[in-house]
Amino acid sequence: MKLCIPGGLGACLLLLTAAPAAAQAGNCAPRDRVLDRLATTYGETRRAIGLGSNNGVMEVFASDDSGTWTITVTMTSGLTCLVASGESYETLAEALPVQDEDT
Repeated sequence: MKLCIPGGLGACLLLLTAAPAAAQAGNCAPRDRVLDRLATTYGETRRAIGLGSNNGVMEVFASDDSGTWTITVTMTSGLTCLVASGESYETLAEALPVQDEDT
């Protein structure tokens, strides 16, 4: 599944640049602690991963049972920051539009 599609690219870039602000706000902890909390408290598992231009690793975690989701960014220091979270997560498998053969 691709998390960032052209229409949502701006939102994804905004999320990746928000990591330093989240770190200052105290929404960060060592990676193993964050992953443990997401798994034990919310039943979330990793669903998508990507690398930002700042070498931060962006991940999406979600639970099919509860529908909760969380987006994190792990910085090169190993600190993982919560960027966004919410409810009603759904996995989509949308087909790409068919391109004309004339182009």
